[in-house]
Amino acid sequence: MSVDINGSVEPGFEPLADAFALGFADRPQMGAGLHVRVDGKTVVDLWGGVADARSGRVWTKDTPTTVFSCTKGLVSVLAARLVQDGRLDYDAPVSQYWPEFAVAGKDKVTVGQALAHQAGLSAPRADLSEDDIVDWDRITAILAAQEPLWPLGTGYQYHALTHGWLAGEIIRRVTGMSVGQYFSELITAPLGADAWIGLPDALADRPAHIRVSQPLIDLWAEESKKPQPNWPYKAMTLGHALPVDLVSETGGFNKHRIRAAEIPGAGGIASAEALATIWSAVVTPTEGVRLLDDAVIAEATRPQSQGEPVFGGEPPFSRWGYGFQLDSEARRYLGDGCFGHDGAGGQVGFADPRRRIGFGFVTNWMMGPEDRRATTVIEALRKLV
Repeated sequence: MSVDINGSVEPGFEPLADAFALGFADRPQMGAGLHVRVDGKTVVDLWGGVADARSGRVWTKDTPTTVFSCTKGLVSVLAARLVQDGRLDYDAPVSQYWPEFAVAGKDKVTVGQALAHQAGLSAPRADLSEDDIVDWDRITAILAAQEPLWPLGTGYQYHALTHGWLAGEIIRRVTGMSVGQYFSELITAPLGADAWIGLPDALADRPAHIRVSQPLIDLWAEESKKPQPNWPYKAMTLGHALPVDLVSETGGFNKHRIRAAEIPGAGGIASAEALATIWSAVVTPTEGVRLLDDAVIAEATRPQSQGEPVFGGEPPFSRWGYGFQLDSEARRYLGDGCFGHDGAGGQVGFADPRRRIGFGFVTNWMMGPEDRRATTVIEALRKLV
């Protein structure tokens, strides 16, 4: 079944259209968007497929979807901007901004360690419910009170969902605004970008409906059989709060209650154009906006966490700066110096400061480790630049 690809590509970037089209092969229920900016100007703007296979609603230029952990990259931009403005210090203890955090051995945890997945709070010790995670004050109080899962300074473990609440509460304490409000004020309103952390009720029906491929379902089914406590597994479910695949047909991030809540570890919603525009504005003037200067980018992207995590896993392993995912074997961008974040099931957003590129790929068809849709496009772009 062929899929109509819509949009435009500037001369010289045609290989990206070919690579994008390859991602739809044998996936009739998939929708996706791709947007690339160079020097702030759009060179690729493509979309195709279905936004909702249940109704046949097609994917359009401005279709947004949940971008899962790409949200961590966006929240890390907010933190870096506060550092740039002198309002936040990566080396300061979290408790300097969030006094309630200084319990259960966490008084020395720094802002940088919290952003770099080293705080020991990758999963909750208690089983949480959906009611817990949509209540900002409740979930942040639970994390503030929790004893770390490992001693500070002995390693890192990816904070799949909790990262967003840790970073978001630090941001809230500094700015007096929720992370979603600050995201809107600093980034999306000035850029006119279709992206949200906490989806307004009026837009409840706008995002794409997400489906999960069978290989990913099988992968997490095997993970669920491992001896408990399986902290990486619990980092995804939080106990009983979310399905392990993060979505079901009507639950998880397919549910408006979850999308409307500010869940900044995974709940951001954006179009491909919005994602690329934001990352472009991080490194070069875009729509009249430059979000971060070169000095804070250099500081924020120094490698902090890499190699085998505390609870093990299979290589290749990602690398992180202060919340930003760096170029690595696990997630190749265009080379050293690039930074951003990918998301569960295939989304990718990143910036290349040297080439002044902003990149956004989003999809509603979640795949497992075999997924090469965005990677194929990135490889095509690498050959061109």
